[in-house]
Amino acid sequence: MIDIKYIRENPETVKNACAVKGFADHVDEILALDKRVRELKTITQTMTAEKNKITREIPTAADKAPLIAKSKQIGEEIAADMAELADKEAELNELLHCVPQIPDASAPIGRDDTDNVEVRRVGEPPKFDFTPRAQWDLLDMNNWWAPEKIGEICGTRTYCLMGEAAELQLAIETYVIQKLIAKGFRYIECPSITKPQTIFNAGHFMGSDLAVMNNDVFMLTDTDKCLAGTAEIILNSLHADEVLNEKDLPIKYAGFSPCFRKEAGAAGRDTRGLVRFHQFNKVEQYIYCTPEQSDEMHEHILNNLCEVMEDLELPYRVIANCTGDMGFNKVKMNDVEAWFPSENAYRELGSCSSIGQFQARRTNTRYRASDGSLQFCATLNNTGIALPRALVPVIENHQNADGSVNIPKKLQPLMGGRTKIGGKH
Repeated sequence: MIDIKYIRENPETVKNACAVKGFADHVDEILALDKRVRELKTITQTMTAEKNKITREIPTAADKAPLIAKSKQIGEEIAADMAELADKEAELNELLHCVPQIPDASAPIGRDDTDNVEVRRVGEPPKFDFTPRAQWDLLDMNNWWAPEKIGEICGTRTYCLMGEAAELQLAIETYVIQKLIAKGFRYIECPSITKPQTIFNAGHFMGSDLAVMNNDVFMLTDTDKCLAGTAEIILNSLHADEVLNEKDLPIKYAGFSPCFRKEAGAAGRDTRGLVRFHQFNKVEQYIYCTPEQSDEMHEHILNNLCEVMEDLELPYRVIANCTGDMGFNKVKMNDVEAWFPSENAYRELGSCSSIGQFQARRTNTRYRASDGSLQFCATLNNTGIALPRALVPVIENHQNADGSVNIPKKLQPLMGGRTKIGGKH
């Protein structure tokens, strides 16, 4: 959510943000409503003061009737103005929740992911001396999943890993969690059940009508709860309505949770393999800091995910997401994409996002600055690892001709010292 004061003082900047992010421009309407709201507040305050003055005069007045009549008239005018004020404030609040975050000047201008810019590549895609298998073939031949049976039991976009593949997934999750803890992140196992307001507070959806989430979020029938699509949702509200101490910032969390998404907008995409499901596991990096610390923290959590890619011995690249692809609430965003041999392409494994004070304004999360003033925190998030998607490049890039998969060295201690799984070993 953008501060109304900022919109008043920087209308053209906000208009430009709407344009480059592809959202409707409500700035002129917001400014008109804001002006009327301030006028009505002044009017009602002045009239209330006048009414109070008359009320004090009535007991000692020789002729009370005119004063009583005047007080009644003013009261009716105040009531009418207050009703208009409530309506105008509701309209203003709704439109303010439709204004996107202002993108950073460094963000590439563009309409969609085709305008994203590659920042760097690390590692070379493997050159196999045999015909490499796709993820689903490796999973089939090693009996690491049972997609047809699970589809019968649980429906579409569900999965079940078995045996060594399930062990490898657990090892990856454990490794990333331990890595983040060693870097000063506090580990939190987050619930997946939450309230719709908590999702709204994370600022992923426009407007204040919670029904806008219905296409993406699983609502739990006959309850006031829903399922969260990421631990970010919970971590974002962890300090709602609190005042933090500047000396304690940045606060760094590593949240783990099962994540649930309808994937309604992905019909027909990634229907094969381990890429896109209604339920998956994710380790999320989440940071509260001062606005001045935000750029440094962005690089910190971005580099953490890059280190994970290197620890998993994966070729990867970093993308600067353009304004039209970064979403409603982001200042800037970088995707980290790993090499998928079966697709001969890089695919996203995590997104690093600076949110500025956008989320903190919704949750009223502030800190006491060194000068004594109260300021809204800045927040950031990035994937630590998302599984089973991340398992795909691991098994594809590290496969052998016999269908076995070499285990990255950093994971071998968590796999009982094994160096490979599957195949004919």
